[in-house]
Amino acid sequence: MTAASGCASGHVHFVGSVPLANASAVIGALGRAFGAALRRIPDGETGERTNWLQFQESVFERMPALEKVEGDFDWRNPTAKKAANAQFRLRLGASIDASAFGALGFAQSAIQSYADFKMLRASGAVRPGIRFMVALPSPYNVISWGIAQESRVAVEIAYEARVLEELAEICAAIPHSDLSIQWDCAHDMQAYDGARTPWFTPAKEGIIERLVRLGEQVPQDVELGYHLCYGSFGGRHFVEPKDGGAMATLTNALLAGITRSVQFMHMPVPAERDDDAFYAALSTLTLRPETELYLGLVHDSDGTPGTLRRIAAAKRHVKDFGIATECGFGRRPADSVPGLIELHAKILAQPL
Repeated sequence: MTAASGCASGHVHFVGSVPLANASAVIGALGRAFGAALRRIPDGETGERTNWLQFQESVFERMPALEKVEGDFDWRNPTAKKAANAQFRLRLGASIDASAFGALGFAQSAIQSYADFKMLRASGAVRPGIRFMVALPSPYNVISWGIAQESRVAVEIAYEARVLEELAEICAAIPHSDLSIQWDCAHDMQAYDGARTPWFTPAKEGIIERLVRLGEQVPQDVELGYHLCYGSFGGRHFVEPKDGGAMATLTNALLAGITRSVQFMHMPVPAERDDDAFYAALSTLTLRPETELYLGLVHDSDGTPGTLRRIAAAKRHVKDFGIATECGFGRRPADSVPGLIELHAKILAQPL
């Protein structure tokens, strides 16, 4: 660990999804635009992964132990377009283990995209020392989204085991010195903040236990980070955080519970929040020396002026942080991406 390893000021973080043509386009665009301001680059979660969890539906559909339950599930955000969304449940008398899922697609995508990353690094588009970031949804997210209530306990145990097998495949195929793992925590964060009801009690302790367990499974010499998220339905959060308090307390609990190093934490900031009330709780963060903080306060809805107001408000309560958007770009029009990338560059060019 270097003395500056936890310093995020002057750095930018991209959460995961970037709707360009393919992984090569994403890695090249970010690498050329930001150079040393990036610690890690995602592959953009392009193709079937654009809508984050939805491609796991095809995994569930091919499983004999599961049956589809048609319905209108979890569309509680009034700004979101209503759509039929399937969930799955265990068939009567069926049992399930990790082997029942087959390939989930996370390892295959990561290994394929890493080949693009290596090629672009060799060409000079990606600077040496930047890591390849694989963003994985915590199993809680997938179970909460895709599995019917009565089957969640049994399916979660098996699905988590399979996700960890794919994590091991990724870590076996990609050199650890090149690899960064980010656990995406949307449904988890919302449940921790009281906006969702888990299938276990106590809720907060259960969320912490799961996320600590996932972090401990990442090898020590692979980077580890967490993206705390309030969702993105119809261009709005599933529920807006009233302030940064729940994110701060969850972060502190994770850093207290995980025995290995944690390289970064990402927290979203709503566009309208440039008030001290939102950021005050960030002063309670007990970050480790190696842990970078990234605040998702870059919004193209109000551009440079609005982002600078949010940065100024945040700096009154936490001094060292990098910049990011509040979530990935996957649900925005592809033609808006270049302008949003340029906005990050403009902010980094400001004398902050």
